[in-house]
Amino acid sequence: MKLNDLLKNTYPKGIFGNSDIEVSDIQFDSRKVKCGDVFVATRGTATDGHDFIITAIEKGAVAIVCEQIPIIETPNSVFPSMNAENCFISPEMETVFIQVENSAEALGIMACNFYGNPSEKLILTGVTGTNGKTTIATLLYQLFQKLGYKVGLISTVCNYIDNEPIPTEMTTPDQLSLNLLLAKMVEAGCQYAFMEVSSHSVDQRRIAGLRFCGAIFTNLTRDHIDYHKTFNNYLKAKKRFFDELPVDAFALTNTDDKNGPVMLQNTRAQKFTYSLQTMADFRTRILEHDFNGMLLSINQNIKAQGSKQCEFYANFVGRFNAYNLTAVYAAAVLLRKNNESENEILRILSSLKPVSGRFETIRAPQGFTTIIDYAHTPDALTNVISTINDILQQMGGRLITVIGCGGNRDKGKRPMMARQAVDGSWKAILTSDNPRKEDPQDILNDMLEGLDSEQKRKSLTIIDRRQAIKTACSLAQKGDVVLIAGKGHENYQIIGETKHHFDDKEEVLNIIE
Repeated sequence: MKLNDLLKNTYPKGIFGNSDIEVSDIQFDSRKVKCGDVFVATRGTATDGHDFIITAIEKGAVAIVCEQIPIIETPNSVFPSMNAENCFISPEMETVFIQVENSAEALGIMACNFYGNPSEKLILTGVTGTNGKTTIATLLYQLFQKLGYKVGLISTVCNYIDNEPIPTEMTTPDQLSLNLLLAKMVEAGCQYAFMEVSSHSVDQRRIAGLRFCGAIFTNLTRDHIDYHKTFNNYLKAKKRFFDELPVDAFALTNTDDKNGPVMLQNTRAQKFTYSLQTMADFRTRILEHDFNGMLLSINQNIKAQGSKQCEFYANFVGRFNAYNLTAVYAAAVLLRKNNESENEILRILSSLKPVSGRFETIRAPQGFTTIIDYAHTPDALTNVISTINDILQQMGGRLITVIGCGGNRDKGKRPMMARQAVDGSWKAILTSDNPRKEDPQDILNDMLEGLDSEQKRKSLTIIDRRQAIKTACSLAQKGDVVLIAGKGHENYQIIGETKHHFDDKEEVLNIIE
């Protein structure tokens, strides 16, 4: 591709050298640079790509995209830092320098250009919020497949190009991986694509240049403060996703969350709402519920389509899942293009099952129930515990909760989660999650700081997660529920920098057998 075509819509501050050249590929990791590539120097949390510009040139980069042009030493002279106002180009330097305001933003747009702007050839919908992203994106993927479409999915658990699974490393991939994935979806004939949009990906401009047809907001509670530093910064990252939507997209938000209406304040997209508590375009009531599922009533009231009310049974449990299912139904209604009926959408929703590691229920022959859930934030844990207790009030039984907190992450939520686990359970067992580079005992000590003497008597601390799960199951009697929270679908534990195989579901199955 011509460098000039690659730079389309990046609006450089300055181009130093001949940009009318052919380039082979784009890289933001200097270790991957090959002769003829463009190197984009992005600023990361651990390293700064600007420190590797010389390395990239030595490896054959023909163009450098950066925010600050460095001092360049040549065989005959040393040139000062170049910028748009004061630029010196050495005759010996054949590398083209492109100065931009934000390298990560430019990388996203360049990646879109390089792969033929695949998001413009798909009906792409993004889901953002603290909790519920994986469930909503995955259910939309499954729903539209059952409606007869080829569909792509980008999620925390697994990416899919129609029926082909693609392993995932993070919630939202980097700019190059993301556009390559979308391009492969287009090549495979996908018409729809659904993706989780993390706050990190918005802040780091991984989604720059993508065209979204719709955006869904779930909720916002404390999470990722270790990265964003303040809750307000976290909120702004989510809101920016909605602010940048095109005018012909839809913006669907949960108005029961106090931050839901904030997402719609500055968006140009068409605005829609969903709720369980207040008037909204899509409002749901829970008529019945137990550990097998819920009977829901949805009232749809869209000006262009009139008012409709219907009931359906879902194989999901809890108010949080009622919100998720409402968002899925609403998005399906807003996205349908072949006049699929609301009844057909609801019929398929009734057939869908929970996502792996999201309120996943296992019945033990001994008479107790084990629930595996990804809840790793205070709000998510509260929602799961309150849902279980609501059902236990009708059926009888006790709740035993196994919970840990990740290392090298937000320490402020550790005492909060310990309190919630203890207050909502007959017994809480505090254990390891992904300790990473922290001492697991230090993490447990932080959790214990949130407990008074009475709460500590209701808890146990067992560092070994396998032993903690085994202890919880041994304490359970007929009718009890064992909640294993925090890791959900993850089949590993991160100790230091190494992933060790560990699967909560496998552990439970081994124990109850």
